[in-house]
Amino acid sequence: MNRINKNVILALLTLTSSAFLLFQLYYYKHYLSAKNGAGLSKSKGSRIGFDSIQWRAVKKFIMLTSSQNVPVFLIDPLILELINKNLEQLKNTSHGSTSECNFFCVPRDFTAFALQYHLWKNEEGWFRIAENMGFQCLKIESKDPRLDGIDSLSGTEIPLHYICKLATHAIHVVVFHERSGNYLWHGHLRLKGHMDRKFVPFRKLQFGRYPGAFDRPELQQVTVDGLEVLIPKDPMHFLEEIPHSRFIECRYKEARAFFQQYLDDSTVEAVTFRKSAKELLQLAAKTLKQLGVRFWLSSGTCLGWYRQCSIIPYSKDVDLGIFIQDYRSNIISAFQDAGLPLKHKFGKVEDSLELSFQGKDDVKLDIFFFYEETDHMWNGGTQAKTGKKFKVPVTSKQ
Repeated sequence: MNRINKNVILALLTLTSSAFLLFQLYYYKHYLSAKNGAGLSKSKGSRIGFDSIQWRAVKKFIMLTSSQNVPVFLIDPLILELINKNLEQLKNTSHGSTSECNFFCVPRDFTAFALQYHLWKNEEGWFRIAENMGFQCLKIESKDPRLDGIDSLSGTEIPLHYICKLATHAIHVVVFHERSGNYLWHGHLRLKGHMDRKFVPFRKLQFGRYPGAFDRPELQQVTVDGLEVLIPKDPMHFLEEIPHSRFIECRYKEARAFFQQYLDDSTVEAVTFRKSAKELLQLAAKTLKQLGVRFWLSSGTCLGWYRQCSIIPYSKDVDLGIFIQDYRSNIISAFQDAGLPLKHKFGKVEDSLELSFQGKDDVKLDIFFFYEETDHMWNGGTQAKTGKKFKVPVTSKQ
């Protein structure tokens, strides 16, 4: 009897111990690990966030572009802004040394890259390799506006955008083309009739609503979330360009029609003037950019661009417009330092200011300042010989 009781007691003790052990394991798994798991996993060197679809899509895309020598660099505004805030830290980060995904894992529908088309040597087969890696890709083409002035080539199509989707995340490849003037241009994203408009949420795209133009950026390589990518060396400058990047194409067909009716002046004097005027315009743009001053083509210079895609040869000057609120006190000295002496100054800041600078080959730069009223905008004018002032209404603000 005593022997039976001892066996029962031993069995009960064993059962109780097993139940307590199971309880401890359950408690650790569902409570302690949930509470402290992030810290524990981080201390053990695990990589947090690297299972996100955003990071995996970017990783595969970088593997693809690296293996095929596709010249791309990151232009995604959201990611570039984050990178810019942490740029010095990223410069000191080595490949694979990061333990947490802080940039490419940010929730979003797209990641935007720029493709430098003029440097791309191996376009053929790129789609097929991308699809073999799991991407679904869409290619958007349209006519090359650079060829609109050439009858035999007008209508030739070029790639403007690629969209490659992996699961729920898409890579938007904005194709940058070279344009005369040492800048990069991208086209409008227009879907053709046969294209699936539900392929991605196109309205959320950051680029492609209209054509854009950017300064050619100098690039640098950084390691972001363990991935080596090229970015603009000055991310902030690129980000500041985006809101003002809309590109308005010259009206080539109308210009051709104009020159069919009125012969173009191709004399030595006209060719020389156009060359000098363009050089003066580039120098003025560079100077105003350094000052952070917005400007636009005005008066006869604007008319020449709009009507004949060129500079009117008999105008003998270059005209720019600036809002008076963008006036800088050092604007005159800045142009003088650039080699353009002040020729005339009419009016004053609060009323009808106009500046005139002397360029080379007797080509003059005229800067008109524009004033905004409640219901209209105007710029001042002064007759050089008499000093008589004029107010020229420009537009009605309705």
